[in-house]
Amino acid sequence: MTPGVPKSALKLAVCLCALAPAAALAALGDVAQSIELDRVQLNASARIVTAPRYTVYELAVPGGTIVREFVAPSGIVFAIAWRGPFMPDLRQALGAYFEPYQSAVRANSAGHAQVSVAQPDLVVNSGGHQRAFFGQAYLPQALPPGVTIDELR
Repeated sequence: MTPGVPKSALKLAVCLCALAPAAALAALGDVAQSIELDRVQLNASARIVTAPRYTVYELAVPGGTIVREFVAPSGIVFAIAWRGPFMPDLRQALGAYFEPYQSAVRANSAGHAQVSVAQPDLVVNSGGHQRAFFGQAYLPQALPPGVTIDELR
């Protein structure tokens, strides 16, 4: 027991922590070890596909969305792609890149369902409609040598 802190306050703090939302995805630029935590928190089935220049962790979420996390040989998540009835949490998926993404969207918003952001350090293409969303986000500077954008689906 912590001196000066009532037992009921400690119980409340533990309960609030347990109720806090879990992270949805490993963020761009994160390490691959965070993907297993994502799988558990999302109750997703996972499939790992090893390609010559990267590894793909494919998470099938019970709601039907498939999220693919692309990991470079360095162990860094350099791209994320999704397809399915629900959008992933882009704040979590983009991590530190969410604020620049959001600023770019606000600056170029024309009210379209298709969103494209192309900056030197971040590219995001997203679109779709109810129950049919798709997209990809990647870090151009982190692409392994020889990897093409068309592979990131």
